[in-house]
Amino acid sequence: MDGLRRRLWSGTGPAIWLLSPLSVLYALGWWAYQSIYVLGLKKAAKPHRPIVCVGNLVAGGAGKTPTTLFVLDTLLAAGHQVVVSASGYGSPHQHEAALAPEGDLNPAEWGDEPALFRLKRPDVPLVVGRDRVMAAELVARHYPSAVMLMDDGYQHLRLDPDVRILLDPPRPNRLCLPVGPYREPRWTGVRRASAVVPPDFAWSRTPTVLSLPDGTPAMPDRPCCVVCALAEPDRFLADLASLGVNVAETRVLPDHDPLEPGTLFDSLPPTMPLVTTAKDWVKLRRHQLDRQVFVADYSAVIEPEARFREWLLQEVGRGSE
Repeated sequence: MDGLRRRLWSGTGPAIWLLSPLSVLYALGWWAYQSIYVLGLKKAAKPHRPIVCVGNLVAGGAGKTPTTLFVLDTLLAAGHQVVVSASGYGSPHQHEAALAPEGDLNPAEWGDEPALFRLKRPDVPLVVGRDRVMAAELVARHYPSAVMLMDDGYQHLRLDPDVRILLDPPRPNRLCLPVGPYREPRWTGVRRASAVVPPDFAWSRTPTVLSLPDGTPAMPDRPCCVVCALAEPDRFLADLASLGVNVAETRVLPDHDPLEPGTLFDSLPPTMPLVTTAKDWVKLRRHQLDRQVFVADYSAVIEPEARFREWLLQEVGRGSE
């Protein structure tokens, strides 16, 4: 997402209303797609139960992956076996679905988010690909007793999840693409949700923490460079500013960029430390970087935790019946 689009999506003004007919056309296209399922012309598949989807309505970052990790930990703590389904956006496996092998995953082959899931939760099985029906079939075949937990895929109407957790923070621009950030009209997405966060539950995040690659908390003691490939890099840069990090240089690339070193660090002094996100570090760590690295990360929480846990386990139980 370029800077112009980010400014357009995050604000209001005459340009938005002038271009709003484009959003109306997009919304009409979505309604036509959805009506195929609403009218029963096609039936959503349910090859596995239970399926939990953590999704949102907008293009770009919304904290889905940290929230999926929170839901994953909640299910694991309750004794459920869980298989995570991730899209593997930008990877060779994104178009269909495949079970990821055990061990460290190459993000160039499997995608940055699956590689991050494997790094953070190495014992949890992963199925990667945007064909969520095929993913559910794989889970049913190989892990029939598991909960399938989808990271994203809320607009994948071909599949009928048992539980839909919708992240829907307030936004100033509620128009559909391309003028607004919404991938479908908001009201259609809210109606499909099992729980909307907020208002059904509150969403919060822990403060961003910087650490060395081995997990030791640490802060750079001199000016540093920031490298990231995020949908909303401004939030990350604001976090670093609030921590007092002295950012001398930035290299901001499009979301999911592979971050091949190449000329990425040209003109940067070799002694200048690097600060990056956990999602970007799974790509950069595969290369020889002759500089000190700090990794920024945070966790998501759905609150009140006890009430959310009780609700989630109840919904998963119903989906298993």
